[in-house]
Amino acid sequence: MTDLTDFISGLPKCELHLHIEGTLEPELKFALAARNNVTLPYADADEMRAGYVFHDLPSFLACYYEGMSVLLTEADFYDLAWAYLAKAQAQNVRYAEIFFDPQAHTSRGVSFDTVIRGLRRAVMDAHRLLDVRAQLIMCFMRDLSAGFAMATLLESLPYREWIVGVGLDSDERDNPPVKFAAVFARARAEGYQLTMHCDLDQENSVDHIRQCLDVIGVDRIDHGVNCLESEELQTEIKARGLGLTVCPVSNGYVRGSAWQDAVRQLLDRGLRVTVSSDDPAYMDGYVTENLLAVQATTPLSAAELVQLQRNAFEAAWLPAAVKDVCLAELDAYAGR
Repeated sequence: MTDLTDFISGLPKCELHLHIEGTLEPELKFALAARNNVTLPYADADEMRAGYVFHDLPSFLACYYEGMSVLLTEADFYDLAWAYLAKAQAQNVRYAEIFFDPQAHTSRGVSFDTVIRGLRRAVMDAHRLLDVRAQLIMCFMRDLSAGFAMATLLESLPYREWIVGVGLDSDERDNPPVKFAAVFARARAEGYQLTMHCDLDQENSVDHIRQCLDVIGVDRIDHGVNCLESEELQTEIKARGLGLTVCPVSNGYVRGSAWQDAVRQLLDRGLRVTVSSDDPAYMDGYVTENLLAVQATTPLSAAELVQLQRNAFEAAWLPAAVKDVCLAELDAYAGR
């Protein structure tokens, strides 16, 4: 590997694909379990980590949703988000857009208000105390009904100013983007930005990306690596200037080694590819580790590493003035 480890560490970063529930480290999970009198099926954090065994998206999701049982109060959601944002500061993340899954909590009896207030308070404190900016993206779970998604969208409207956009995640099998067309049309009408997961190597992956473009009209695509199978899709994504939020470490869990050079391929083809960490507590890698993983597989130059961050800041849902400040800091770091 080209010795750019220190350069990557100090690089001002922008993370656009991060599930806050996926940052729940075992140590915090045990602390919250004790606070809430929840019994976990593990003796300690090490045993819990050893139990994170998954080989595809469904096996990961089963483990992922099981771990949310400890999140019950506003303070829990605050502590969850604060822990991530403190880690983000340590990795020089200047801005993050954070997914949250309200349905995973409201379906357990935790109110939407409890979830959003805890997350929002952590976001505000991080800006004030850590100088880390963040915004929240509300995701709908695609393996649940479109009716439940619409009800969740309506439930979010009193908190509209706290949520920058909406996304679609969870098990993609038999749950194409078009299933949620009416929900996303209403979200657009309410002023939300739109993104959707197009996970790796799902059945009809290329068609799902096409639906995101032609039916939903997304502002960004999460993952989206299978666009490499279609020159037509690449041309359209590039023409629209859409960001692709690629997560190399988590992709490795889903696909193995076959797409290890995806970031390099997308970058070489002039697409607005970005690098993020997805579910770092389960995948053992925050954004710096994801960049190092790319560098270890398909070495990039310092200029290309800077370009990945430029892509992310340009694809971010930030006001132009704030975006300009972030890009100026990036340029200064790059020595331009």
